[in-house]
Amino acid sequence: MLKWLKHFIEQSWLLMVSSFIFGLLIAVTYAAWQPRIEANKTDKLNNLMSALISQADRFELTLEDVPVDLGKGKIAKTDIYKAVSDDGGCLGFCFDAQGPGFADKIELVIAVDFRFETIGSYKVLASNETPGFGDRIQNDYYRRQFDGAPAGKLDLSKTGPADKIDDEIIAISGATVSSEAVVKIFNNYIEQIKTALTKEGMIGNADK
Repeated sequence: MLKWLKHFIEQSWLLMVSSFIFGLLIAVTYAAWQPRIEANKTDKLNNLMSALISQADRFELTLEDVPVDLGKGKIAKTDIYKAVSDDGGCLGFCFDAQGPGFADKIELVIAVDFRFETIGSYKVLASNETPGFGDRIQNDYYRRQFDGAPAGKLDLSKTGPADKIDDEIIAISGATVSSEAVVKIFNNYIEQIKTALTKEGMIGNADK
């Protein structure tokens, strides 16, 4: 037994040392690049919010680290931004939202009107969905169904008129899982974000 153990150590010590050094280099590299990664993500978030509410003069961080229950014991945190006009009025709210997709996590930026009554569509912040199928959640054909939809529970359907704006979202052909993932993200976040803003007295007052 001891002879076998000695042989194992002699044969594997270089692999163990190499693995340790490699892991250390990855950790150091990640730590060094993390500020740049976060800065790039923030820039992309700001650009997407500006695209969603183009009339906004600026976006102000209104609520930070708002907890969102994703189900099955998973809690995510998100920041809520207020879209502010040049005269100081509130044009709406934006927040990032996430959930599991077909291939990996999907991250969205969602916009709603200042009364939190209707959705102002969404943009994809990050996604690794299947090219040509799941990645079509970024296409206008699918996204436009959310533009003006009620800010409440949404339902997914496989068939129906995609140009009708209501609480029924028509799935992308061949990408039902990704389509369902987006709808589930909306259903997880909309009510909880609305509740958080209501508690702060920020819903429906353009002067706040």
